[in-house]
Amino acid sequence: MKLNQTIKIIILLVSASGGSQLIASSQDIHLSQFFEAPLWRNPSLAGIYTGDIRVQAVYRDQWNSVTDAYKTGSLNAEYKMPIGKGDDFVTTGIELLYDKAGTIGWTSTHILPALNYHKSLSADHNRYLSMGFMGGVVQRRFDRSKMTTNTQFDGGGDGEILTQPQYTYMDGSVGMSFNSNLNADPNNNFFLGAAYHHFNKPRNSFYSNANIEVFPKWVFSAGLKFAVTDFAYLTIQADQTIQGGFHETIAGAMYGLKLGGDPDHPVYTVHAGALLRWNDALIPVIKIDYSPFSVAISYDVNISKLKPSSYGRGGIELSVSYIGFISRLDKSTINSILCPRF
Repeated sequence: MKLNQTIKIIILLVSASGGSQLIASSQDIHLSQFFEAPLWRNPSLAGIYTGDIRVQAVYRDQWNSVTDAYKTGSLNAEYKMPIGKGDDFVTTGIELLYDKAGTIGWTSTHILPALNYHKSLSADHNRYLSMGFMGGVVQRRFDRSKMTTNTQFDGGGDGEILTQPQYTYMDGSVGMSFNSNLNADPNNNFFLGAAYHHFNKPRNSFYSNANIEVFPKWVFSAGLKFAVTDFAYLTIQADQTIQGGFHETIAGAMYGLKLGGDPDHPVYTVHAGALLRWNDALIPVIKIDYSPFSVAISYDVNISKLKPSSYGRGGIELSVSYIGFISRLDKSTINSILCPRF
């Protein structure tokens, strides 16, 4: 890949994480199926489901029509357990993220353990205040042998003074959320949450420059689920992200239809809907639940200023999730009348 001076400067600025919208938007991985990566949204959203164990995986393949595609993978696992003699719970979890893009293999790897405490606020209703923390190791790297610049044609190497093609830093996030029944029906729920990511402002430079940091990121989240009929319900979710000069709004709704004779224990549930990432993409989504598994597929239809170059193509995402209970009743939530859920 031959890089002219302009492109080279852009890449170096992106790696340095400066203050423009382009640079800020490059800092963090984003997923269209953000609802399948709850810890990445907000560590306090861990454990807000009906079950003891939840495992979710998301794979994203983006912008094949423009360049070497962005390939992103997310895997999170959670275990929720009762604590004490009341209705409080603790959730432990881990978020694993992998992102690779471009000819030079620009790669980010995240290993982020998480811990969440759910405090019951009512003896009669599902009403919880949750506080979560997530922190761990992040590595960024690229393959320098695949980088070609104008300087190399003049016999001067690649012309860069990079001390190393990779670096590692510690990262941390903290969040709070409130979730509750919408009314007397325990299946009608909502949640509100706020998270503050990169609160330790880690260094983010291949030049070992301590003055270049990852911008802290705020994520404000909301969700609402309510029954339309005995066999159908609507789920609405939204995120607002603010990081440096970058703002992202994504929101949408999915209509779920239960198939089978018993609405409390359907054989299948089929969901269909759409999300909108403001000024960027329209995202149709289809999801199928076959307890304890779920599978969803979505596709970004590009509506941004890059639409002419991408021919309207964006990214495809596939997710698989598992939610289940453990066999030990003393450590399970299966018989809990009150429990964080959504």
